[in-house]
Amino acid sequence: MKRMIGNIIILTTAGLLLFFSYAETKKVKKNNQTTTKIKTMNITHQDKKMADSKNTQPKLEQATFAGGCFWCVEAVFEKIPGVKNVLSGFSGGKKENPSYKEVSGGQTKHIEAIQIFFNPHIVSYENLLDVYWKNIDPTDSKGQFVDRGAQYRPAIFYHNEAQKKLAEKSKETLAKSGFFNKPITTEIVPYSRFFKAEEYHQDYYKKNPIRYWFYRSRSGRDSFLNKIWNRKKEKKSPNKEPIKEETKLSPEKLKKRLNPLQYKVTKENGTEPPFNNKYWNNKASGIYVDIILGKPLFSSLDKYDSKTGWPSFTRPLVKENISTHKDHSLFMKRTEVRAKHADAHLGHVFKDGPPPKGLRYCINSAALLFIPAEQLKEKGYSEFQHLFK
Repeated sequence: MKRMIGNIIILTTAGLLLFFSYAETKKVKKNNQTTTKIKTMNITHQDKKMADSKNTQPKLEQATFAGGCFWCVEAVFEKIPGVKNVLSGFSGGKKENPSYKEVSGGQTKHIEAIQIFFNPHIVSYENLLDVYWKNIDPTDSKGQFVDRGAQYRPAIFYHNEAQKKLAEKSKETLAKSGFFNKPITTEIVPYSRFFKAEEYHQDYYKKNPIRYWFYRSRSGRDSFLNKIWNRKKEKKSPNKEPIKEETKLSPEKLKKRLNPLQYKVTKENGTEPPFNNKYWNNKASGIYVDIILGKPLFSSLDKYDSKTGWPSFTRPLVKENISTHKDHSLFMKRTEVRAKHADAHLGHVFKDGPPPKGLRYCINSAALLFIPAEQLKEKGYSEFQHLFK
């Protein structure tokens, strides 16, 4: 009987052990399945998130332009919002990896060019074309400014049919604009290859600012561009704040339009007090025009703190709008600066400025009117907008 009871106890115990073992195994298996399912869900979610992130990143497009010295053209386009990178190099030729010496010497059929990588959601190809036209001489097919030869001629290398159509349309619009008296000869050709120039040419204006500005200031590029793109401003005279025809106004009428300090400075060669004038410490972006006729004179890009208490500039924005004269007043030998068209006293220019030219245009705030960069188009100075992009 004991033996039978013992057998029953053993069998019962074994059964219970098997039951609990089965239950535990099932629980572990279920937990493993749940964990695997959660991990799978997490991986799927992460993959989707990564894919979505990758898909939301804008795809950059390319534009390739030739406009003479690639240092100058690269410097302009790198400042445009939406442009991610600009490379200086060569295009239009067949030789693999030509050197700067070969191209600049005319030994290959390449043209000095730049390649632009841009976000089309921020800046369009049409915008880039507009900037391009306003920074070259599109009528010169034998070079650009001081750089002569086919290797410096202007050209647009289109990457697809859409770019070709836009380039041709913009060229046609420019030809009808009346800005140029000569035919627009800039080539519009299919893009083939682009070869990056040596590393020391990349961002040259940043690496060698003094040499760059020395070259640019003597190349004739800026004086040509200012002359061409000011022509429309002179015809329209859209700025309503300054007086349009100063010569028709008597001193009495001018005194009504100008405050006493403005009249004293501009018409009586006066000088305002330092550190107590409107623009000496103005750090906003924009241009400065003469208070009487509104002719563009200086840019905030050329303004610096000379520690003198008056607005100081390294150079004029439009050289043709100012004139200089010998001034022997106050027992000193100085060079006076005047607004040429308004015949208004502005200040003086000294030879103690920063490089490359070493000039300091010390100007009275009372002779100036500041046009903020964001108001250039509204005030009729849209030709200078590209400087601040």
